[in-house]
Amino acid sequence: MGSASARPLLIFPFNGNGLEALDCLGGAWTLAGFVDDTPEKLGHSRHGHPVFSREAFARMPEASVLAVPGSPTSYPDRRKLIEGLGIEPARFARVVHPRASVSPLAALGRNVLLLAGVVVTSNAVIGDHVCVLANTVIHHDVAIGDWSLVGSNVTLAGGSALGSNCYVGSGTSVKNGVRIGDQALVGLGSNVVRDVPAGARVAGNPARPI
Repeated sequence: MGSASARPLLIFPFNGNGLEALDCLGGAWTLAGFVDDTPEKLGHSRHGHPVFSREAFARMPEASVLAVPGSPTSYPDRRKLIEGLGIEPARFARVVHPRASVSPLAALGRNVLLLAGVVVTSNAVIGDHVCVLANTVIHHDVAIGDWSLVGSNVTLAGGSALGSNCYVGSGTSVKNGVRIGDQALVGLGSNVVRDVPAGARVAGNPARPI
């Protein structure tokens, strides 16, 4: 539950990522509600919070916005969907679980969600509109591009780089210095030991095209 000084927050959409974000609010945020485009979800209270249509963005201009759409099948559409919300960049929230660890030498963009147990170390750079799920470790000098999704229990070793609008499945390890190109997908539990071209889909140990 937020403190008296907590800022109001709208979460889009009402999905798994949005539900997991509830545990990250700490004393910094208080949830005003979810926003979703699915008519069947609207108006139904979830964990005591209502689900609104997009009109809530205009009706609650004081509320910041956390937009966390995306899955292994829909991740290529994240940029179009988030930009389609028409939210001013300064209104996007940065939500970090109280039990995540972020180095003061790291940089986080706007509309970033870090779940419990995430570790971000020195000189790592996380772009805008990025979700990082629980217990992932982002080592020194890693760069994560805008619009990307990183699963749980992922290790991005020092100096590796993830392009924009990518998806990295849970349980994956990425070798130091490896580059993963824009819009690439890395499947669950993969071991990425060489560069991945833009738009590729890889999985396995070692990761190979699928």
